[in-house]
Amino acid sequence: MENNLVLVLLLAPFIGFLINVFFGKRIGKTLAGTIGTTAVALSFVISVYFFLQINHTSKPINVSLFDWISVQNFKLDFGILLDQLSLLWLLFVTGIGSLIHLYSISYMHEDENMHKFFSYLNLFVFFMITLVVGSNLLVMFIGWEGVGLCSYLLIGFWYKNQEYNDAAKKAFIMNRIGDLGFLIGIFILGSLFATLDYNQLKAAITAGNVDSAKLTFAALCLFIGATGKSAQLPLYTWLPDAMAGPTPVSALIHAATMVTAGIFMITRLNFIFDLTPFVQNIIAVVGAVTALIAASIGLLQNDIKKVLAYSTVSQLGLMFLALGLGAYNVAVFHVITHAFFKACLFLGSGSVIHAMHHEQDMRRMGGLRKIMPITFITMMIATLAISGIPPFSGFFSKDEILMTAFHANIPLWIIASLASIMTAFYMFRLMYLTFYRDFRGTEEQKHHLHESPTLITLPLIVLAILSLIGGIISLPIGGSWLNHYLAPLFNNAHHTEHHLGTTEYMLMAIAVAGGLIGIGLAYSKYLKGGYTPKEDRDMDGFAKTVYHKYYVDEVYMALIVKPINGLSNFFRVTLEPALGRLVYGLSSLANGLGNLGSRVQNGSIGLYLFAFVIGFSAIFIYLFLAKK
Repeated sequence: MENNLVLVLLLAPFIGFLINVFFGKRIGKTLAGTIGTTAVALSFVISVYFFLQINHTSKPINVSLFDWISVQNFKLDFGILLDQLSLLWLLFVTGIGSLIHLYSISYMHEDENMHKFFSYLNLFVFFMITLVVGSNLLVMFIGWEGVGLCSYLLIGFWYKNQEYNDAAKKAFIMNRIGDLGFLIGIFILGSLFATLDYNQLKAAITAGNVDSAKLTFAALCLFIGATGKSAQLPLYTWLPDAMAGPTPVSALIHAATMVTAGIFMITRLNFIFDLTPFVQNIIAVVGAVTALIAASIGLLQNDIKKVLAYSTVSQLGLMFLALGLGAYNVAVFHVITHAFFKACLFLGSGSVIHAMHHEQDMRRMGGLRKIMPITFITMMIATLAISGIPPFSGFFSKDEILMTAFHANIPLWIIASLASIMTAFYMFRLMYLTFYRDFRGTEEQKHHLHESPTLITLPLIVLAILSLIGGIISLPIGGSWLNHYLAPLFNNAHHTEHHLGTTEYMLMAIAVAGGLIGIGLAYSKYLKGGYTPKEDRDMDGFAKTVYHKYYVDEVYMALIVKPINGLSNFFRVTLEPALGRLVYGLSSLANGLGNLGSRVQNGSIGLYLFAFVIGFSAIFIYLFLAKK
């Protein structure tokens, strides 16, 4: 019974994918959307069942589906592991995934390929489930590559637009760079320990006699994989461009699935990173710097989805900061709360874009607060959460990260605090430009403004409630349920709760004050001052540099893309034709010699006898001279 439920949990979205691929066009849009949503909702219900069971018993569930690889002393099965970590991830992957599917029934209803969209969404969730529930690194790698494929399909879903195709290719290629590092790390671990099973790896590593240099290199390669999937420096530029896909795709990628894969992988392999402090330091520094740079870029973006995209990169940076400091439980806490408020924000932005007839520039918005009250209220709750204002969920998780950073490394705490202040500024800048003051769009847009339908607003309400109360899973007072729940996965040092003293309360006050400062600056400039951002052509100075994302894409283009294109053009235009001419010349020479030889073959017996005599005589003379 239990094994069957595990299979249903895993395969339900895949079956939904198959149904919509083969029959979606015939059964109609509404039924295709209903089947896709039901498939993910079924996985969510089963995830809740197993979560309640694990929460009660604390005993992981291991299911071996079949023997997979057996080569000499290396054996691996295709196994499923349901433990505290995988079930937490399953809850928000399938739970938020279900809400996004429900939202998409209305949002994508006018699209002619709606059945294809739901098939891709189902496949995305299937591969994310595979990534999360695998009992070893190879099963994780299947899901890892699968979500990369689905991101390519969904980002480029509107494939008739070449810019969207380019964004999809960019995401796919940049993830392949990180995936190569991940694969090398897997090979190193397999060669060191003759296994890739999590439990066996942990047992082998904790037993000692580990080559620390090779283990450090393996951990570094794994982290490179995480930087690609979870959009950290220097492989982060694909994620903002992923906004080319439909808004539900953005919500799914940013909140529930793909970008959390890197955090999941490092948390799952915490016993490896604990033994490689050098790599942990790199993770912490990269995370903090990513958080600051992405937050600064978000300050001046005018595309509502781009603001949220850079916000995701920044928040992921804070999670990596926590991972690098060994506070895995804190990183997981922020993953969960971030999933709530970021899904709400993206779906809310989709509601705005839907009402604005696909307008995404906040300079063309304004005054939507009274016209779209549900969208406004839900997005305001999520914005307060991401800004770290109590008692919203983001305050508790972000405060834990800042507190951990303060006790471990004050410079990193300062960087993370600056990023948090910027977050509050650009998020309220988004809210003020979108919902307050006068409408700045066209009269036609104004005439068609309306609140979104129930299938769009209902998921927003649910996510807003979770953004409000989600922090209760790890309250700093009275004991943290989350820390207790995750305790079996980590060493004691990593789930020790902070004792709230004068320092901790001071840090909380500083964090809240920072958030309020950011909000106040945004209020003063954009609401009270009524400032509207300049048009692109009017930007100058450092603001232009920030708006153009520090020209990182242009640097990559100049240093990497153009040289590779030049090299490929050299091969195509110069080297390949030259080699072709050489090969053709050799073939012509051989053909000419063959033609000369063919003339000798004229059928004359006398000529053949003459050649025989000449040849025999030459051999005889050679042998005679050799004897002398």
